[in-house]
Amino acid sequence: MTAMQKNTLKYSAVVFLGGASYGVMAATVKSAFAEGFTWAQSAASQALFGALLFGVALIVLTVAGKRPVPLSPKRVLALLGLGLTTCTTCVLYNYALTMLPVSVAITLLFQFTWIGIVFQVIATRRRPHPAELGAAVVILGGTLLASGLFSSTVGDLNPVGIVCALLSAVSCASFMFLSARIGTDLPPIERGLVVCLGACILGFAVCPDYFASGALQAGIWKYGLILGVFGLLVPVILFGIGTPHLSAGLSTIMASSELPCGIAISVLVLSEPVDALQVVGIVIIMLGVVVSQLPNLLPKRVRA
Repeated sequence: MTAMQKNTLKYSAVVFLGGASYGVMAATVKSAFAEGFTWAQSAASQALFGALLFGVALIVLTVAGKRPVPLSPKRVLALLGLGLTTCTTCVLYNYALTMLPVSVAITLLFQFTWIGIVFQVIATRRRPHPAELGAAVVILGGTLLASGLFSSTVGDLNPVGIVCALLSAVSCASFMFLSARIGTDLPPIERGLVVCLGACILGFAVCPDYFASGALQAGIWKYGLILGVFGLLVPVILFGIGTPHLSAGLSTIMASSELPCGIAISVLVLSEPVDALQVVGIVIIMLGVVVSQLPNLLPKRVRA
């Protein structure tokens, strides 16, 4: 195995873990809904606690002697825009969860797998690697099974929820595409703080009465802390590290770890039922991830 193959595997694993952290979000948001909190309060909490966590981490690093890198206004605006993109995914997805079952919402969000490949083709004007196309097809097939969509009555699904979930897929693919191109040379913590501040702009725009509503005193902080860690802190850092070294198509494929993790957590936390088809779907998704890595797992032919 060449050094390039090893590096690709390493950064693919980093993005895979970043995607897996997103799997915590659906169960956490649904739990917040069960306590009477709104989708807007959940989105604002995620942005707020993500910013606070990055802020604390930056203070610790500064006290330890690591000085922040000076940022130009142009770079700050770009990072704030990146934060708006990831918060857009959060807002649309949270809103969709008020109208759709978790399994259906995740299925529609998961369309970012092939949308990311479309972005790659448009940006590079090159055809995607056959392994990426094969993996995308396998993962989409597994997603339909793992989501439990075949157990739902399509006619009963809210069309507004469907549109919001699909738009969240577009914004998610956009975030991963831009994450590989904006501020990747910056320290992860400093970069993450500015990104989260951008998320706060949209978060408090959709929930302007967040502090006045008494949600923090009522206990939403515990959900905000979980969402901040797994919805912003972990993925922003890991995607910032991994995606610059991978194609946009491969990055979105590796982030498909969100679905099996999301379903597993929903089963454990929300006691949602899982049937044999869903288990088969999860296995197929993992197979798709392996397919995407075949060029890096198989030895290169040595030229004579």
